Amino acid sequence: MYSMAMPPLKGRGALSNPTSRYAARHAARVDDGWYQDETPDSVATEVRAEAARSIISRNDSPDIPFDQSINPYRGCEHGCIYCYARPSHARMDLSPGIDFETRLFYKADAEQLLRNELARPGYVCRPIMLGANTDPYQPIERRLQVTRSILRVMLEARHPVMLLTKGSLILRDLDLLQPLAEAGLTRVHVSITTLDHQLKRTLEPRAASPEARLRVLKELHGAGVPVGVMAAPMIPAVNDAELERILEAAADAGAASAGYVLLRLPLELQQLFREWLDAHLPERAAHVMSLVQATRGGRDNDPEFGTRMRGQGAWAELLRSRFQLACRRMGLNRRSAALDATQFRRPGAGGQLDLGLF
Repeated sequence: MYSMAMPPLKGRGALSNPTSRYAARHAARVDDGWYQDETPDSVATEVRAEAARSIISRNDSPDIPFDQSINPYRGCEHGCIYCYARPSHARMDLSPGIDFETRLFYKADAEQLLRNELARPGYVCRPIMLGANTDPYQPIERRLQVTRSILRVMLEARHPVMLLTKGSLILRDLDLLQPLAEAGLTRVHVSITTLDHQLKRTLEPRAASPEARLRVLKELHGAGVPVGVMAAPMIPAVNDAELERILEAAADAGAASAGYVLLRLPLELQQLFREWLDAHLPERAAHVMSLVQATRGGRDNDPEFGTRMRGQGAWAELLRSRFQLACRRMGLNRRSAALDATQFRRPGAGGQLDLGLF
């Protein structure tokens, strides 16, 4: 693994593969002007099954509206350069760079693990979020169907579930999402970062197009599934000028709620994002980072609860005001109905036929 930036790889967001921060030894590639290996046009994706003992993750963060989540996958082939989950790959002694996009793991026994956890006598039903870290509808989901298996259990157990995605594959699962929505058990948020095709190709190379994500909102809304938009992340001097246009397009497509998150750059992501700026927006790289630091107390990143999602300072306050004004103008966030946790039935207590849904 090397820390020196490479030329852009086809369909990949990161430009380097920095050594895991936990590694005993670190290597750096140095250009001495004499010889360079040929850089491949792309890097193949490797997918492996992960043996997990549990599947529901829990948190006590005051910054997010859920305390239970499931991540069907580790790593994400969408390749979004800004993804705050990238540093988690270092825990497996892999790089948060190219490895995060190309060395993926899935929970092969997710369905049974979830059944076991929901069936425990002490389990307390609260909404579960799918997509808190990596996208549950990234390309490998088409073949592996881990997310779909989780939704089947949610429907059988009548368990509330929220989803966040930037993948159009979610429409495949309308047969599960519709009955969940009819019972007041689900809500979907679609992440839209930019409406600019050229920016999208480098910022999030393998995610669905902006038009496809708007179509997802429209079709889910038309099918009776409550939908919202996440304009995230907002990156100063990169995509923040699009905030109002994103919200307007999403509202026109049926979104009833909206949220946003300011760019976060934890750990290795600071280097990876700076490399991306130097390669794709060199003329404004320094300006972008100066604005980022102005919202983070002079640092590249602020991990503190209360400020890590929204930032601080004049620029962050202006962004917050713009978001609130746009939401009022477009009728977003007027109503917020909680998902129903009173219908929960432990798996195995009855059976699918007892639910009257099959």
